Amino acid sequence: MSLSLAEISDRIEIQDLLVEYCYAIDSRDWDALDDVFTPDATIDYTEMGGTRGSLAETKAFLSSAMANFAGFQHMISTSKVTVDGDTATGRTMCHNPMITADDKGARQVFLCGFWYRDLFVRTANGWRIQERHEERSYYPTRLG
Repeated sequence: MSLSLAEISDRIEIQDLLVEYCYAIDSRDWDALDDVFTPDATIDYTEMGGTRGSLAETKAFLSSAMANFAGFQHMISTSKVTVDGDTATGRTMCHNPMITADDKGARQVFLCGFWYRDLFVRTANGWRIQERHEERSYYPTRLG
């Protein structure tokens, strides 16, 4: 498979966008998501127990829900991206260890695995995610 320089650039820009998302989440910088998603984005975390909504609704959800965790990391890999002009689709694997703490401070790590299914669009400000769906792979059935 031979890629044009434009498609190589698009793929690198999309990969950087995926990384920016992880850094924003893991540093709890919810406003940084404004540079990851389009203003009219739809974000669906329902398969992993979250919400489905707009960017503003998602930022509010993340601010509240992620406060319940002492720590977490989003490790992405194995992205399959298909670029078609000014749009692209992608499916990216994510392994997500999360730390909970009980009222006595005892910590427990649990692991989540899922894929991000994304619709990317080229905007005047570069590539952005217009639609994101978390597709569950594995998730603990109970903690403790």
